[in-house]
Amino acid sequence: MTDAADTGSGLAPRRGFLSQLEIDLRLLGMIGAFALLCVAFGVYTGGTFLTPRNIFNITIQTVSVAIMATGMVFVIVTRNIDLSVGSVLAMCSAVMAVVQARWLPGAVGLGHPMIAPVTILTGLAVGTAIGAFHGWLTGYQGIPSFIVTLGGLLVWRNVSWYTTSGQTVAPLDQTILLFGGAEGTLGPTWSWVVAALLSLGVVWVIWSGRASKTAHGFPVKPLWAEGALTLVLVGAILGFIAILNAYPVPEAKLRRLFEARGLTLPEGYTVGHGLPISVLILILVAVVMTVIARKTRFGRYIYATGGNPEAAALSGINTRWLTVKVFALMGFLAGLSALVAQSRLQSHANDIGTLDELRVIAAAVIGGTALAGGVGTIWGAILGALIMQSLQSGMGMVGVDTPFQNIVVGLVLIGAVWIDIVYRKRLGVR
Repeated sequence: MTDAADTGSGLAPRRGFLSQLEIDLRLLGMIGAFALLCVAFGVYTGGTFLTPRNIFNITIQTVSVAIMATGMVFVIVTRNIDLSVGSVLAMCSAVMAVVQARWLPGAVGLGHPMIAPVTILTGLAVGTAIGAFHGWLTGYQGIPSFIVTLGGLLVWRNVSWYTTSGQTVAPLDQTILLFGGAEGTLGPTWSWVVAALLSLGVVWVIWSGRASKTAHGFPVKPLWAEGALTLVLVGAILGFIAILNAYPVPEAKLRRLFEARGLTLPEGYTVGHGLPISVLILILVAVVMTVIARKTRFGRYIYATGGNPEAAALSGINTRWLTVKVFALMGFLAGLSALVAQSRLQSHANDIGTLDELRVIAAAVIGGTALAGGVGTIWGAILGALIMQSLQSGMGMVGVDTPFQNIVVGLVLIGAVWIDIVYRKRLGVR
């Protein structure tokens, strides 16, 4: 009788619902907190916070930190830390700025089509080399990553200053500017094409995963649960693209574009921005990093080493070389973020990337990456970066002073770590 009463009380079905969906409660909590954050700022700003224009701006402002946060997940999972990513970003940005604005124009001519690819490859190579150097010092020389990257924070920030002689470098190559967001978007049509491809990808991943589990005799979610998850994710993708397409290109910019082609802007003509190229880059990075984490030997070694470094070494994993590769990947992503950041700002300035190391670490930790190592997700880190940027943007819109904004972000970071500790203790995980 008691069991029957409990079953009909309404509490058991809710628990069964969540267990059947196999939802990560931390991720669910983050999504809920983000939704509440958006609603609260939407109310306080009279709806301005939730306009397509503001959502577009928050999105492109999140990208550079989010890209580096995906790499920081791997670094922290292996029980290391990288305090230098903001300075490495500045170093890569300085090199790319000098290459595209000073060196190459004198060699091949201003506006040459080779300027952009050479600039990008140079920046990525510099970031990868710096990251590999940090990894070598940590893995093979035994210097704690905290010390190595703390030194790197000071070294590379000031080397970047000398690289540009302390000057702001502008204008940048026109092709480079396409990677910043505002100047480079896909437009409505191609944005819907990308949305369709992403939606098909989501459907394929979910249902091929179900088929694989079934073939190997593993338990699977009920069909309704798989269908509900598919609908939610596809709906989120299509809704996001619809919002970006709803943000119109300013009339003055449209007029310049038409005049450049020798045409006249038709009366009443409007067109949406669509998906920024920088966000497309972030999506590709997220997909690649997720595949690395879940489907490759490199990813399995990263999580095995973070879970138990001694056991990983005894099992034959070269943990020192693994450290070099993880930091090299982090450096590569810092170089990619430098491309996005300087393109969005349309110049290289000495303060580019300042405090980004703290934002990146905070995004990874808020996203569920455990500082004890062994645990962390790519999508969680991206969501953490989005939450932080939304929080700062919202506070700025309601008139909160910058010092207090930093206080709130610091408190949120501490709270996220505390929640993670409590959550892991309840699960019996150290």
